[in-house]
Amino acid sequence: MKKVRYFLIATAVLAYGTASACTNFIVTKGASTDGSIMVSYAADSHALYGALYHTPAGRYKAGTMMPVYEWDTGHYLTDIPQVAETYSTIGNMNEHSLIIGETTFGGRDELADPNGKMDYGSLIYITLQRACTAREAIRTIAELADTYGYASSGESFSIADTEEAWIMELIGKGYADDGTGGNARKGIVWVARRIPDGYVCAHANQSRITSFPLSDPENCLYSPDVISFAREMGYFNGSDEEFSFCDAYCPADFGALRGCEARVWAFFRTVADGMDAYQDYAMGHNPANKMPLWVKPSMKVSPKTVFDCMRDHYEGTPMDMTLDLGAGGHNCPYRWRPMDFEVDGETYVNERATATQQTGFWFVAQARPNLPDDMGILWFGVDDAATSCLTPIYCSTTEVPECFSEANGSMLDYSPTSAFWLFNRTTNFAYMRYDLIAADIRKVINTWENTKLDLQIPFVDSEAEKLPAKKRTRYLTKYSVDTACQLFDRWSKLNEYLLIKYIDGNVKSEQADVLHYLDAEDNTAHFVDNGNGRRIPAKIQFPGYNDRWKRAVAADNVDVLRVPKK
Repeated sequence: MKKVRYFLIATAVLAYGTASACTNFIVTKGASTDGSIMVSYAADSHALYGALYHTPAGRYKAGTMMPVYEWDTGHYLTDIPQVAETYSTIGNMNEHSLIIGETTFGGRDELADPNGKMDYGSLIYITLQRACTAREAIRTIAELADTYGYASSGESFSIADTEEAWIMELIGKGYADDGTGGNARKGIVWVARRIPDGYVCAHANQSRITSFPLSDPENCLYSPDVISFAREMGYFNGSDEEFSFCDAYCPADFGALRGCEARVWAFFRTVADGMDAYQDYAMGHNPANKMPLWVKPSMKVSPKTVFDCMRDHYEGTPMDMTLDLGAGGHNCPYRWRPMDFEVDGETYVNERATATQQTGFWFVAQARPNLPDDMGILWFGVDDAATSCLTPIYCSTTEVPECFSEANGSMLDYSPTSAFWLFNRTTNFAYMRYDLIAADIRKVINTWENTKLDLQIPFVDSEAEKLPAKKRTRYLTKYSVDTACQLFDRWSKLNEYLLIKYIDGNVKSEQADVLHYLDAEDNTAHFVDNGNGRRIPAKIQFPGYNDRWKRAVAADNVDVLRVPKK
């Protein structure tokens, strides 16, 4: 139990950073319904303000320097030479449909470099400005880390373009004085594997690459010292062919399986057959029963399926977070930190599902081979994935909607025009009666996302393809910004509806459902009144609590609460 407790505490600490407790799903083009390559990402943090980042393309004179700041803290690290030309980026995607996501796995503490100048976040966003393809991105990440020293712990990166999807794992090499005050071990060890077309992959805060082909550069790239360094440090002593990256640099314990690999398993079991065979592994009971790095889905995976997999709370599994007593009387799937607790000397865990309450922003990005590279889509949302909505942002977009702007509010400053604060206000209200309120929210989510996927995007694509590049950029930027503003307005109205319907824990009766309230030109008669002309509600409902909660409360205080029989 000691290992379990240590891991969970460590995870809780890590989760305080900007994006150190995240989840990525990767779908290759041969595995998707529309031929796109998809990467999902949730930036889960207790301290992250959810915003959409944009860096314009640029041309720079020789000698221009760019500052590097640690992504999580804003701490200045160094200046590095700027390249002659950079690409426009929006979120974790650039104008060429290059996508980069990440999850932090930590790994061995002694491999941290206190003098490193390139943190994981800077690697992502600088690389997006400098690379066009996934392979270029892998080289750029390695070069930046090796040149300036790596300032973070172990990372898994999802890297995709319109043709290929890769998983790259890396970790620093610690510090050894070179005699001049520098680090003789500066840089990283790493492995990158191309995900076979027709397959899906995932990672969630645990290193997942095991053994890998040593002579297959089309499908596997790695640092020249990735094996020899492990030998030098005493992490590995077998043959090269037996070497496993994750077992050498981030060996898994119970917490890594239950808190991290279980999220991968939940995605795999949704889209592929046979994954129940790994349930004991996901629950941390059988570490030898290791899951594969990627699986072939039983049918093509749609974008909407990926959206909804990011909303998973282990429903339908023994870890279902909506069913145990911790969910309270209204099936709330969230557990406030810490991630473990003790009772009578025994340690217990709170589940860490894909969907969580501390998400800053999340996305599902699509690189689309059958369209121009500047027509990839970043489906972007803020706050909890399960109760927030994704809106399409084309990758060539050159303007950030005000509601998603970094300058519009912060974690310490409320803004009424901020999507992050609006969605948080709605979701935190939903925690009160999650079983009912989340169902209303989900109706709005599904209608919005399905309408965009099935109707709007095909039309916008067809119109945009007719335009020359510069006009196409302006057209797609306007669509992306206008649509985000429409979502903000719709959520504002939803927030109003939920407050009216569920205030004080009771439920007002309606003439129709939430979609009628949002879409009707006149919704003044939506809620049922008593007919006396003074807008006093009639038929107020009192749903009470679920049976599990009632039994638990009754058993806990039976002598005080029980009504005597006559």
